[in-house]
Amino acid sequence: MSEEKSLNFLEEIIEHDIEMGVNNGRVHTRFPPEPNGYLHIGHATSICLNFGLAKKYNGKCNLRFDDTNPATEETEYVNSIKYDIQWLGFQWDNEFYASDYFEKLYEFAVTLINKGLAYVDDSTAEEIAAQKGSITTPGIDSKYRNRSIEENLLLFSEMRDGKYTDGEKVLRAKIDMAHPNLLFRDPLIYRIKHVHHHRTGNNWCIYPMYDFAHGQSDSIEEITHSICTLEFIHHRPLYDWFIEKLNIFPSHQYEFARRNMSFTVMSKRKLLQLVNDKHVTGWNDPRMPTISGMRRRGYPAAAIRMFCDTIGVAKRENIVDLGLLEFCVREHLNKTSNRVMAVLDPLKLVITNYPADKEELLELENNPENNNGFRQVAFSRELWIEREDFMENPPKKFFRLAIGTIVRLKGAYIIKCESVVKDDTGTITEVHCSYLPESKSGSDTSGLNVKGTIHWVSVAHAKTAEVRLYDRLFKVENPSSEEQDFKEYINPDALIILPNVYIEPDLAKAKVGEQFQFLRKGYFCLDEDSTETKLIFNRTATLKDTWEKEQKKG
Repeated sequence: MSEEKSLNFLEEIIEHDIEMGVNNGRVHTRFPPEPNGYLHIGHATSICLNFGLAKKYNGKCNLRFDDTNPATEETEYVNSIKYDIQWLGFQWDNEFYASDYFEKLYEFAVTLINKGLAYVDDSTAEEIAAQKGSITTPGIDSKYRNRSIEENLLLFSEMRDGKYTDGEKVLRAKIDMAHPNLLFRDPLIYRIKHVHHHRTGNNWCIYPMYDFAHGQSDSIEEITHSICTLEFIHHRPLYDWFIEKLNIFPSHQYEFARRNMSFTVMSKRKLLQLVNDKHVTGWNDPRMPTISGMRRRGYPAAAIRMFCDTIGVAKRENIVDLGLLEFCVREHLNKTSNRVMAVLDPLKLVITNYPADKEELLELENNPENNNGFRQVAFSRELWIEREDFMENPPKKFFRLAIGTIVRLKGAYIIKCESVVKDDTGTITEVHCSYLPESKSGSDTSGLNVKGTIHWVSVAHAKTAEVRLYDRLFKVENPSSEEQDFKEYINPDALIILPNVYIEPDLAKAKVGEQFQFLRKGYFCLDEDSTETKLIFNRTATLKDTWEKEQKKG
């Protein structure tokens, strides 16, 4: 009998709330991305958590776009975020935008002014920063702090009407300039931005700050469990203060630890640098930690969900080994992807005693893990094999092909190497072998015990493809913590392009994103750059974790 999985701390909180009848036992979460970039694997953790908790406790989960900074937000990002969430296997109950609440948030700000809890400040950004003080010294009151309610109402209305320029005035909450939590030292709650908004156009020129909009949006939607990452823990008291002073639905914030990942960066700013500086081809480059990049590389959504479930939820931040994600990808693809043959570094093999005009169709199993049937593969006298599968002077325990040795061709016959052909430079161009007709796979009567099996593709039937070998984007585990610019640690071998790879002919029918195991070489998927005349396959993952071995070698 398998052990029941223990609850994480958020599940314990929710189950306690349900037991105590908090919010009548209702569970309502939300995923609130800012549409200023593409989602990455860190967001996937939050998506799986928020949607997963809602599903587990028969609740609801909203998708709410935190679109309060029009200068950096675009509809393109909105669409990509929605696609990524659905691709991961989730569907939101309601789709909202912070901009839906602009009028209501404005009314909330007016309420604070009327209560004497907010004021319009004409100070510059530099002056306001200087007023804040430090952890050891209290802040200084702004000279505009004691404006009358009537004057503040008028000025705030004029701010909305567009009378003032960007930065000329702000609205601040009036709390305590000596508070030990610096966020309470009269935080900004509205600023002026004469920027076109992707949804509201030019209807607004004042926009709420995150700390003001977030909790109130949660409250408007009656979110019961507002789950954020750990960097917002110091914001929670301010979140609660606004809700209390406005006397609105008491949403509550909970924090879990952000999970960074080794050999990559998760900052949107740094990812944008990689894109803008052309270190990658775009947000969906298969080397990127974005969900769109991982999808293009061939990572299955189920494997990403498995990864998020495996790392769980914690209260302390740490770096998760990228190898764990790759393990989840291999585990899934091993069970689901069909086996096919592709020769990445071709060497011609000629079976000298096989009739030149003979061809036959051999049956090979698609995937022994899931009994997904068989396929027919053409076999002929001339084959492509991997160059690494032949050695003229092999070391001991080399169980592949060498002069005088025997191997089995996958799903076909046992062959014995007789000789080689070399060009003027001494490079081997052909390997000549003989085959045993009685050794056919499935009906072998040769009685020979063969230690090595190699894959192949028939020369006469092969299709050509470009293969892109992707690896880790950075050479060091934590590029952001190193002394040099993080871009200095980009792995130059993160992408190697093989322009002429030979593949089974049926792979020409592959669909974009379709995943395969290239026998003995790794997991691959068809890339979106493919055309009818040029197939391009991306390496999703190697068959085994070779990175650690390579690092030890180096």
